[in-house]
Amino acid sequence: MKNLLLKDGFDELDRAILEELQANGRISNADLARKIHLSQPAVHNRIKRLEKKGVIQRYTAILDRDVVGYDLLCFIHISMDSHTAEIFEEFEQCVRSKPQITECHRLTGEYDALLKIVMRNRKELDAFINDHIINLPGVGRVQTSIVLNEVKSTTTIPLK
Repeated sequence: MKNLLLKDGFDELDRAILEELQANGRISNADLARKIHLSQPAVHNRIKRLEKKGVIQRYTAILDRDVVGYDLLCFIHISMDSHTAEIFEEFEQCVRSKPQITECHRLTGEYDALLKIVMRNRKELDAFINDHIINLPGVGRVQTSIVLNEVKSTTTIPLK
């Protein structure tokens, strides 16, 4: 990652800004400037450039799912019974419309897609699978795994 950033005209100060923002997206420009020993306007300009170039996609609050009532974290592996561009497009549109699905990845190998979902309880999970997942376009086989213990969860991308 470091080499890619440097190749695209970014330097160690940009990397330092990105590391600090990943650790604390609410850090003020003044505090960030003090931490990396740069002026506040220079930090502001660098952040704007990182945003414009698409390095920084968005800012968000990361919620504790247990505290807001989502006790279950699950992964659902999906095998499609049909492999056409139209089916995958329709499948992806349906997936995007379901807020319980927090991530969807197209895969190689035995399964075609992996969904990460949050649910309040087992009853809600059962209803969601029966009412939504098995009815998604092209879905042939579904395998659900319930997370027992979340050992590591991060949004931080290593830049060194």
